Amino acid sequence: MAERARIQTAFEPVARALAGKRWFPLWAVIHHRGRKSGTEFATPIAVVPTSDRSIVLIGLPWGTTTNWARNVVAAQGADLTWKGRTIRTTDPRIVDPTEAAALARPAFRFIVKRMPGAIVLRTA
Repeated sequence: MAERARIQTAFEPVARALAGKRWFPLWAVIHHRGRKSGTEFATPIAVVPTSDRSIVLIGLPWGTTTNWARNVVAAQGADLTWKGRTIRTTDPRIVDPTEAAALARPAFRFIVKRMPGAIVLRTA
């Protein structure tokens, strides 16, 4: 657990600097509100390319109980700053690696299958 926290802490400044930029489409920022605190958060995430443009797939390499993912599911959606613009997403659900891999483009299936799960959202 301590190793995971160290990796996240080291990675976060780089992700924050690049996430959501038009010229860096792999990373985005998901804007969500805490389930209990009501605090607004902006979390950098990596978007997995899918064949369906109405679906946003985000891998959960740190597990399916990640707080931001639970916040998004509880709120039934979130805003996503991605490719230089903000879009509204709805209908979030956490899926297993097999379903996530089926939604991902072929080049990304290998990676998604090795994650504990993913979150799927629809663009509004």
